[in-house]
Amino acid sequence: IGIATEAGNEDGASFVRFPFHHWHHSVIVPDDHPLTRATPLTLEDVADYPVVTYHEGFTGRARIDQAFEKASLVPNVVLTALDADVIKTYVELGLGIGIIASLAYHPDRDRGLELLPGESLFPRNTTYLALRRGHFLHAFAYEFLQLCSAALDATTVQQALGAR
Repeated sequence: IGIATEAGNEDGASFVRFPFHHWHHSVIVPDDHPLTRATPLTLEDVADYPVVTYHEGFTGRARIDQAFEKASLVPNVVLTALDADVIKTYVELGLGIGIIASLAYHPDRDRGLELLPGESLFPRNTTYLALRRGHFLHAFAYEFLQLCSAALDATTVQQALGAR
C-alpha cells in the first residue's frame, strides 16, 4: 500500500488509486508579518516576498507552481525543502514566507508563526492510497484500507484491482 500526494501513474496499468484525503496549501508567516493584515490575501501579495516551499516533485509543488502560472506570476522561490518542518524553520529564521500543506501547521507547536489559509489561492490536492495490481493483499491490508475509508471494503478493492 502506498500513500502518495503526487499523481504518479495515471493510466492505471500498474496501480489502482483510491482518493484518501483532500487538502490545500497555505501561506505561513511570522506572527508580525505584513501579510497577516492582507485581506483578502492574494497571490500577488505572496509574490512580493521571498518564498520557501517544497522541492519540485514533492507535496503538491506542481499545484503551487500552476497557481502562480495561471495568475501570470513568478514567485521568488529562494529555498526549497522536502519537509514542512524545515520550511517552517526557514520562515522562523526570516529567510522568506512559506507555502506548506495546511495540515502541517500545529498552533501549539508552531508558536510565533501564523497560517494564512490558501483555499482561494491554490487548487485542492488529493492524497491517494495506491495498490499495485497483481499482488496478494493480506487481511491486515484490507483492514488498514477500511480504517482509512469505510467505502474500501474487500469486495470494492478486489473489483478495482481486477478492472482496467
